[in-house]
Amino acid sequence: MLITKGQPYPLGATVDEQGVNFALFSAHATSVTLCVFDSTGENELARYPLMQKSQQVWHLHVECLDKALVYGYRVDGPFEPHSGHRFNANKLLLDPYAKQWVGEFVEHQSHYGYCTDHGLDDLSFNCDDNAAYMPKCKVVNTATLAAIAPLRAAATHIGNDLNGHIIYELHVKGFTQLCDEIAESVRGTYLGLAEPKVLDYLTELGVTCVELLPVHCFINEAFLQHKNLTNYWGYNSLSFFVPQHQYQSESLSAPAPIEQFRHMVSALHEAGIEVILDVVYNHTAEGNRHGPTLCFKGIDNLSYYRLLPNDKRFYINDTGCGNTLNIGHPRVLQMVMDSLRYWVEVMGVDGFRFDLASCLGRESHGFDKGAGFFDAIAQDPVLNRVKLIAEPWDIGPGGYQLGGYPQGWSEWNDRYRDTVRRFWRGDFGMLPELARRLHGSSDLFEHADRSASSSINFITSHDGFSLHDLVSYCQRHNDLNGEQSRDGHQENYSHHYGAEGESDSVEINALRQRQVRNMLTTLVLSQGVPMLLAGDEIGHSLQGNNNAYCQDNKLNWRDWSYNVEQGSLLHFVKRLIAIRKRFSGLYLEHFIHQSVSTAGAGLDWFCRQGELMSKLQWSDAHTRSLSLVLCGQVVAENAEAQAPEQQALLLMLNADEQNLAFSAPCLDGYGQWQCLLHTQTDEPSCSIQTQSELRLADSAVDRVPSTSSSIQRYLLKERSVMLFYAQLKGATL
Repeated sequence: MLITKGQPYPLGATVDEQGVNFALFSAHATSVTLCVFDSTGENELARYPLMQKSQQVWHLHVECLDKALVYGYRVDGPFEPHSGHRFNANKLLLDPYAKQWVGEFVEHQSHYGYCTDHGLDDLSFNCDDNAAYMPKCKVVNTATLAAIAPLRAAATHIGNDLNGHIIYELHVKGFTQLCDEIAESVRGTYLGLAEPKVLDYLTELGVTCVELLPVHCFINEAFLQHKNLTNYWGYNSLSFFVPQHQYQSESLSAPAPIEQFRHMVSALHEAGIEVILDVVYNHTAEGNRHGPTLCFKGIDNLSYYRLLPNDKRFYINDTGCGNTLNIGHPRVLQMVMDSLRYWVEVMGVDGFRFDLASCLGRESHGFDKGAGFFDAIAQDPVLNRVKLIAEPWDIGPGGYQLGGYPQGWSEWNDRYRDTVRRFWRGDFGMLPELARRLHGSSDLFEHADRSASSSINFITSHDGFSLHDLVSYCQRHNDLNGEQSRDGHQENYSHHYGAEGESDSVEINALRQRQVRNMLTTLVLSQGVPMLLAGDEIGHSLQGNNNAYCQDNKLNWRDWSYNVEQGSLLHFVKRLIAIRKRFSGLYLEHFIHQSVSTAGAGLDWFCRQGELMSKLQWSDAHTRSLSLVLCGQVVAENAEAQAPEQQALLLMLNADEQNLAFSAPCLDGYGQWQCLLHTQTDEPSCSIQTQSELRLADSAVDRVPSTSSSIQRYLLKERSVMLFYAQLKGATL
């Protein structure tokens, strides 16, 4: 091979007509060596020192015919932990810009830069070579991907507007691993999500975005491997450009993982579903000072990680995972930005959910919505057009920042989650807080001129109880995790309604089913952007485990053979989503502050007597019932053939432990209220097959006699919901 000095940009391995250019940033290294392996990654063929260094970037060019080189780096420099340096040329390191791995990571003591024989003394120096136990990087020519696996219909989905969307959080493997209606070779893979059976399910459910748990290549922590467990969720990233290879189909006819991922994205786009990635740029799999040396730690520990200023041997741990990436460093920020652009431009995704996003916005003085990371995205012509969702907290100082993110960002709203859980559990004094969450949390977002879609409303997510378990358990049952159930959230605002865990009681199960439907109805009919946890629509149970991050088994995998009761719940959710899509007043971009008596969108709150809520009623902590009326337009199924019509929705909520009589408010100009949906029973009569069946007037509800023929009164069973619609007189639905 002909070796020349090459170019310092772009970083990573870049294919050109003559061969491959290699460029690696390291500010403090004394030497960098490129190690080239055969196609299996098992046999080292040659080593080439990178002799040229430009602006702290080491680079060289290799002229070759076969450009799919397999490689790794060895980086030398001082081993001075107290000064933040942990160089060790005995460790083969991954390229931070690698696009594909060859081989598997194998846990071994040689990965550690210090001698593990000395215990946890990270000041010792380990000379053992780890190459035999490391995956290797493979050069990928991204310029040829368009011909190999073209992205279909991707460009039409780029946009940062989440308004009107329904997000569905799922795990790539867990969602299809047990789906026996697709080929076994694609179950649990990217290709599995692209199967027509799966796409049909998602489109019939009505979701518009799938939010995938981490797919950046990650490894299992050593302490999990010692317990024969794995990091199922994937929040342990090591390579920010590499799709997790365990999610690729191993069929001989299947293409490489990059092509499989692009095919999945294309198939979802063609089905009208966008793709959001859950990304982890706050920490890496290298852990703290006792963790392995696999990539960043050995390339330039002082630059890539945030270290304690008075003793750089120790890592700042704002993530709870051992280390925190130093996003304030320009080269680290560049890597994150390059990674994000890669997943949009090359892999075709539509947006990102940033895990522990407060880490990314923390400057030296604390969290700042004007931080460099946010500014970099705001000015980027690619990234400022995609969907951006923050998990607005971490465990660092000032880490809880709900409502504190810049314009253009949406945020996971845990205040919404906890409020809805507590209201339906029957906690007292929740009405004012519930109203604010139903209204889209304007108290948190509107002050900064942000829209209602800034709030990502959710009741459950991957982290915590499933919805079924939320109404079945008071305590966490995480024994399978091997930590004596000390892990996971302590306070879940859950209740079992009479028996811990599964029950044979008809009464208990009926109440649990109502509560599940009550919370789902509240979620889907709130202002803001609803997010569903995959499996909640069929009552999937984690058997009381509220931290199932390490359970790669049937506990987490979705069961596609659901029973009649689960099928009834599924139809109920389909109906809810269809109603939301038809009634545009549920997803207006701006917060509603007008009364229903005015033209256009309006919102009013009523007590169960059908009268507007008074200040005294709002302050009554013992009241657990509420009605709201929302006026807006209904979107016609054929928008070209029929103009939108003004209609009103009436939502009655009874979280009390007894049956309560409700009077429907009388609206001037509107006809009588007709029932669209209720949670009084779990009969499958609430199911729909098409949106045209939204005009259901359910006869199963109990009407309460009234002295006035103009007043509609209904008896709501304890802990139940009723939803009605009314239309302007003379109009037709």
